[in-house]
Amino acid sequence: MRFILIALLSLASVSCNKEKESTSFFNSDKTIQVNFGLGLNNNPYYKVYYNKEIVLDSSELGIIREDADFSKNLEIIDISEGEKISDSYSMLQGKQKDITYKAEKYEIHLKNKKGDLMDIVFQISDDGIAFRYNFPEKSSKIKKITEEKTSYNFVDDTKAWLQPMSKAKSGWSEMNPSYEEPYVTNVSLNTESDIGEGWVYPALFKSDGTWILISESGLHRKYAGTHLIKQKDNTTLQVGFPQKEEIFPGGALNPESTLPWATPWRIITIGSLKTITESTMGTDLATPSKLEKTDYIESGLASWSWVLLKDESVNYETTKKFINYASQMEWKYCLIDADWDRKIGYDKVKQLVDYAKEKNVKILVWYNSAGSWNTTPYTPKSKLLTAEDREKEFSKLKEIGVAGIKVDFFGGDGQSMISYYHDILEAAGKFNIVVNFHGATLPRGWQRTYPNLLTVEAIKGYEFITFSQETADLAPGHIAMLPFTRNVFDPMDFTPMVLDSIPGIKRKTTPSFELALPVLFLSGIQHIAEIPEGMAKQPDYVINYLKDIPTNWDESRFLSGFPGKDIVMARRKGDTWHIIGINGENISKEVEIDLSFFKKNREGFLITDGNSGFSKTNVSAKENSTIKITMKPYGGFVMTF
Repeated sequence: MRFILIALLSLASVSCNKEKESTSFFNSDKTIQVNFGLGLNNNPYYKVYYNKEIVLDSSELGIIREDADFSKNLEIIDISEGEKISDSYSMLQGKQKDITYKAEKYEIHLKNKKGDLMDIVFQISDDGIAFRYNFPEKSSKIKKITEEKTSYNFVDDTKAWLQPMSKAKSGWSEMNPSYEEPYVTNVSLNTESDIGEGWVYPALFKSDGTWILISESGLHRKYAGTHLIKQKDNTTLQVGFPQKEEIFPGGALNPESTLPWATPWRIITIGSLKTITESTMGTDLATPSKLEKTDYIESGLASWSWVLLKDESVNYETTKKFINYASQMEWKYCLIDADWDRKIGYDKVKQLVDYAKEKNVKILVWYNSAGSWNTTPYTPKSKLLTAEDREKEFSKLKEIGVAGIKVDFFGGDGQSMISYYHDILEAAGKFNIVVNFHGATLPRGWQRTYPNLLTVEAIKGYEFITFSQETADLAPGHIAMLPFTRNVFDPMDFTPMVLDSIPGIKRKTTPSFELALPVLFLSGIQHIAEIPEGMAKQPDYVINYLKDIPTNWDESRFLSGFPGKDIVMARRKGDTWHIIGINGENISKEVEIDLSFFKKNREGFLITDGNSGFSKTNVSAKENSTIKITMKPYGGFVMTF
């Protein structure tokens, strides 16, 4: 009797989970397979296989609008044959300059019981899967989405590297969310966020030997920024919408639009760590550039007084000193931080701009984006809230000669707040102004759509190391994880590198670890934390090395590493290769670097940690050679060939 009961229960379980016949989609080399089908309730689902091994089990698809349900009771009208698509574009910053994206495109045309139409579009490339929803009908009525059913159902024993979403209106002066929470690393999927608001993108996972990175791209004005929320089972994460506070006052929270209407892309990068770190899916699926003019846009390094010297450094004389510092280091920019309008003033900033121009340095100035959504006191504040405000302020900046702005303290991912980001970028582009978003959301490929967006913070960066010893103690592992997560697709304003000392903080990392960061991290503007006094203590060869750091790379290669432990990357600009490595653990490590990608013999130099301070040696690399380097605990190295 017990056996029969167990058998009946098993049969019932199979029956409840049974799926109808599915259709298979493939990438060009058949390494990635997507199965699409309808379940027993005619609910759309998909499965993902990599090298014939399942990496995502049956996962939900669908959208629920106020006026129409596209999550169940659907009928397939048609599924298109695979179509080869190709796109070539160039980036003004990032890991690779000239990029070609190729994929197999499949479209599923669906209708619900009422006859309303929805398409699901899949594009499968050699490095992953992208999909989005499209409502092809025409309507002038506003349609509102209440839930996106998209989910990612991982197989058992999958491990995750995740950053928690913060609680809206929490933190200093109610300025969260700003994507600045510490990551949890190598955890099981049943791990709950202590904050209780889910996880942000990009989210990294490991299933057996396969790595998966989940994010989104092409976030336009007519959608909210999303994140991942844990479902009741232990293996599934679902796309979630923002908290109710995450809006521009009076604006929309969840997605709403007239028709036709397409959602942003959901992107799943799949493969090895090399696949993850070298992928360009985040910009491949982004909207192409909307700017007519881009010749004013320059990437480069910047001097910045605030990170080590704080509020007192925002004055005329200190800024002049940091302009001289940038000029001596042959860096393009100098940033003047918060309260410059009160402590220096527009007229004096004009004098600083003119002085900097003589020194071949461009000036950036800080803005508080906030209106009423937080209580941050710094100024200029509420200067960018309306089209008229932006026109007036950017006209003034252009007249003064300011090259760019750093805009801080945004208020979340609601659709109206996302539209505000677009407003600032479009208006800045009209006045030839470059932009850095701080205290902000993940850009999700906006640097392609608006090439004047050179960087975005959205990370627990170097300023947090200066705030507490606890953060400084955790910094080596945190930093060694970011090239696999936050900084894979989008520029990251971590504001790296202190070679000397941090006031009141004992730095855990060695000087060579720090020296590697401006090349390791991708950012159109690389704000350097080190101040003139600290730089003056460094050997001439270190100073000369830092005068020749590109921030727009022609090519990047992952050579070795593991999230949170260590990484070795190679980046090429022109005919020069920069190879850097960092050790995120408190143990000595020897790494053997394969230089077989060199097509000719090369001469170069290696800077690493000596017995006291830096050590420099000349190195040679023959074609198809390897080189061994020992990294000290929390140490690193840089090589240039």
